[in-house]
Amino acid sequence: MFAFFIDRPILAASISTLIVVLGFMCLKDLSLANYPRISPPSISVSASYPGADALTVSESVAGVLERKINGA
Repeated sequence: MFAFFIDRPILAASISTLIVVLGFMCLKDLSLANYPRISPPSISVSASYPGADALTVSESVAGVLERKINGA
């Protein structure tokens, strides 16, 4: 069967062009509303500072991480 198209390359090119044109014509009929919304990526970061109080962790670790992540 494939030898039929190999022997007739103009017919094969015509059929493939017709398939591509029909695909582009049917593209406008696709309903994209049926697809689910894609949620944005989320980042989860954890840090530990053993032996430090909450104020020290807030100033030295959490503040730096927050500035770097928001700037990304």
